[in-house]
Amino acid sequence: MVYIGDSELGKFSVTNLAIRCLNPNCNMVTLSASLNIAERAYNSNQLIVKDLLYRWDLLPESKAKRQPEYIPLALREDYVEACKIRDLSPKAAATLARRCLQGMIRDFCDIRKRTLFDEIKKLREKIDEGNAPKGVSAETMDAIDAVKAIGNIGAHMEKEIDLIVEVDPGEAQSLIELIEMLFDEWYIARHERQERLTRIKSIAAEKAETLEKLKAERSTVAKEADDTKQGDDS
Repeated sequence: MVYIGDSELGKFSVTNLAIRCLNPNCNMVTLSASLNIAERAYNSNQLIVKDLLYRWDLLPESKAKRQPEYIPLALREDYVEACKIRDLSPKAAATLARRCLQGMIRDFCDIRKRTLFDEIKKLREKIDEGNAPKGVSAETMDAIDAVKAIGNIGAHMEKEIDLIVEVDPGEAQSLIELIEMLFDEWYIARHERQERLTRIKSIAAEKAETLEKLKAERSTVAKEADDTKQGDDS
């Protein structure tokens, strides 16, 4: 902690925090800094921190979760950028998250309409008809509708995706968490399902090949035994 002293804005101190994860699979560094209202204790060099004014998370740059590469790059980039600027510009973060949501509906669900509102409506219709992609459920749409109902995000969800509206950090975070949920329930679940099916098919193919080998070996043994018997009879 560094005491700045009595400036025109008040008495401040700066605190730096550096942490290294000891997990060998991680070994990442967390670095942050904060500006606090502080003053020295009477007749002492001890600092008394009263209030936190600002905090800067330097490393990692945001709380964005690492997403697998099989999720389209454009979606991952919008998500990461939304996480980076959530506190600096919540409305821009919300706009990026909405654009990411629209991109997922177009890519994963193959729905393209004039507005995101129309695309969500069409996706709901597909769910009701039983034609939605695997992993897209009524609960998913309920979550999307819940986010739509939050403040100005709900009021402007039906408008153009690049429209900037007033949004607070909490609303932006709700959209970001929705994106993370859909990454998990749509892309990651589909990939894991495909991997499981591939493994099962591979196992079935291996077993079939082993069975054919055993049959061939048994046939060879039977033929050799028959030839031996015929030789003995002669």
